[in-house]
Amino acid sequence: MHISSRIQSVPASGIRKFFDVVSQMEGVISLGVGEPDFVTPRIIRDACINALEKGYTTYTSNYGLAELRRLVSDHIHQDNGVTYDPASQVLITVGASEAIDVAMHAILEVGDEVIIPEPCFVSYKPCVIFAGGVPVPIATSAENEFVADPADIEAAVTPRTRAIFISYPSNPTGTVMPKEKMQAVVDIARKHDLYIISDEIYDKLVYGVKHVCVPAMDGAYERTIYINGFSKAYAMTGWRIGYVCTNPELLEAMMKVHQYIIMCAPIMAQMAAMAALRNGKHDMESMVREYDHRRRLIVDSLNRIGLDCFEPKGAFYVFPSIKRTGLTSDEFAERLLFEENVAVVPGNAFGACGEGYVRCSYATSIENIQEAMSRTAAFVNRIAASR
Repeated sequence: MHISSRIQSVPASGIRKFFDVVSQMEGVISLGVGEPDFVTPRIIRDACINALEKGYTTYTSNYGLAELRRLVSDHIHQDNGVTYDPASQVLITVGASEAIDVAMHAILEVGDEVIIPEPCFVSYKPCVIFAGGVPVPIATSAENEFVADPADIEAAVTPRTRAIFISYPSNPTGTVMPKEKMQAVVDIARKHDLYIISDEIYDKLVYGVKHVCVPAMDGAYERTIYINGFSKAYAMTGWRIGYVCTNPELLEAMMKVHQYIIMCAPIMAQMAAMAALRNGKHDMESMVREYDHRRRLIVDSLNRIGLDCFEPKGAFYVFPSIKRTGLTSDEFAERLLFEENVAVVPGNAFGACGEGYVRCSYATSIENIQEAMSRTAAFVNRIAASR
């Protein structure tokens, strides 16, 4: 039986394959999956329950509920000073993941290129490939805290380049791009008439810095495809509600893809998202404060162990170097799992320049982090003693 060569060319997710193993083990402390350990706040859950009890179980507009789109538009304007027309510039999607997928299908011709700084989330390059495009990875380094160099981005531009894909705060590194460098990326996109696809799903999870919203940058608004959602900030990963905002003509094209493949996001989840925007700020801010506490604990612990780790300013990940152990990222993650029952993700799952690093999520309890760091210290010391 024939299978598409594009599909066959893409390996299974390095995260999910690894955690298929973890799911079969007992007593594992997971620092792997990027999922809040908090339950979705009660006020949001109640909104969904009430919607179901009142019989809200139908399709919605392909664009999503009008009231949710209005709330999303108001929310973006209040936080970032950017105005999107809720009727023609906001599309509700099944998570930010679907928003990325429909964006790629809407802008790419076969063979078009998308520049993607690495390390990056595992779905970005496959989404480009599935849409017939060619991902062009740009390596970053720990010396610059994995912030993409605008000069490297511009050097990768060719006549086939269609877009620059950026995502800050970053998964897997927690990196936040400074405003001046972000403006430089925008200037490159303007110079070469490129789209900017900006995945800002972690925009509320920043620590001691202000989030830089790409469409708010000088010259960015008309060419930016702004992607966000509810999964991370409101602990709503399983609800699968995201959104994409851009100029009306492009949004209409994305809606076509969404319309024929998805139809609409679930109505009860959309109503829960409305409750999040109306009444979820207090719970969200409380979760962010707790993440900040965990962030400082895990960074300090890793550096004491001897696994060099810069202090990330966003998301809920750290990306420590494991080079001193002499192990590859895969070897380190596998041995740490089987010898100490601690799960982390090999850095090379996020691109070639992630080799020599692992991703650790601190979206777990203080107690789990402390125990995981104790086990990791024992593992690293044992490796050092055997060399």
